[in-house]
Amino acid sequence: MNKLIITIAPTGNVPTKKLNPHSPLTTDEIISDIKKCVALGASIAHIHVRDENMNPTSDRKLFKDVLDRLDEDKVNVIKQVSTGARGGENTVEWRGQMLDLNAHMASLSTGSSNFPKGINANSFDLIEALASKMYANNLKPEIEVFDTAMLFNAIKLCKKGVLKAPMHFNFVMGVPGSMPGTPKNLMFLADNLPEGATWTVCGIGKAQVPIITMAIAMGGHVRTGLEDLVYYDQDVLATNEMLVQRVVNIANAVGRDIATVEEAKEILSLVSSSRLKDEIVFDA
Repeated sequence: MNKLIITIAPTGNVPTKKLNPHSPLTTDEIISDIKKCVALGASIAHIHVRDENMNPTSDRKLFKDVLDRLDEDKVNVIKQVSTGARGGENTVEWRGQMLDLNAHMASLSTGSSNFPKGINANSFDLIEALASKMYANNLKPEIEVFDTAMLFNAIKLCKKGVLKAPMHFNFVMGVPGSMPGTPKNLMFLADNLPEGATWTVCGIGKAQVPIITMAIAMGGHVRTGLEDLVYYDQDVLATNEMLVQRVVNIANAVGRDIATVEEAKEILSLVSSSRLKDEIVFDA
């Protein structure tokens, strides 16, 4: 069994200071939380940013601020940028504007699904264009699976040559309106993975603890953070540190070692993080 890769998703699109005052929304807050979580064992940072009004955005400049700060502060972490649909215009130009920056990975939903207050809309043309821009800039897609069709769409896109093996999946389970976070659903997804694929799971809200515990025992990897849940327990507001520490505690209890950043890169077949900015292939 490979060592456990822990992804921290500190911000997301939903948390606010009103929902949880610990939510990191500014660049300084995001960087601070990522540093603390890396010190505890997280090796991937799944990055969202907020605009001046603290609303979700895909603004390239704000992503650059976060990525540059991580580089300047020498934070050893795999940098994964979000191309999610809730940050503004639903176009390749808007959602993919940060893909020429110095990251390692980017999120890629391979289908559409329901969110509580909207639709996570991803046409095949948009999926293919985002994937092309990721590969042109040497970023590995993390395939976000909110519903089961997204897994099979990714397999078809790989056969078509749009996606490249070995693929890495993140099963997003428990979003209201999408795939419930149940053991049977997780087993179904894991059983239908293509040969050589790696996978992570994140449970939204109450689905988190049982689903990540099951994934750790099964040999998968896990994501946690305030993007996925704002309460640590029924009446206890979470911090990103608390959530990462809980993953570490569960892994220790079942005897699963935590992957370092370099070990995570090897498991995920990532390119070296030593790429200089002038080595990146830019795709306008």
